[in-house]
Amino acid sequence: MTHTQEKITYPCLPLAIYRELAAHLRQIQGVTTELVSQQSQQFDYNQSQIDHINIRYPLTLSLSEKQRLEEILDYYAQTYHPYTRELVTKDYTPNY
Repeated sequence: MTHTQEKITYPCLPLAIYRELAAHLRQIQGVTTELVSQQSQQFDYNQSQIDHINIRYPLTLSLSEKQRLEEILDYYAQTYHPYTRELVTKDYTPNY
């Protein structure tokens, strides 16, 4: 099954909120998440411990599920910070 993988970055979003976001996204059938740790060598109290979240979902994700995904991402953008979104691949096939 082919998947879409996206890199989503919310600048300065705390670790706990990234975890909450990941939990909300995983409630959508077929969506998986991965939190990617910050790689900076310099400590900055205002910098998140998380660099970004990778989300994966099947190309067959229904329109209503895609809409729900957008609603969740937009909620966190409105509540905390705007995000950047980067399409990583459309052909990701998990190794499991």
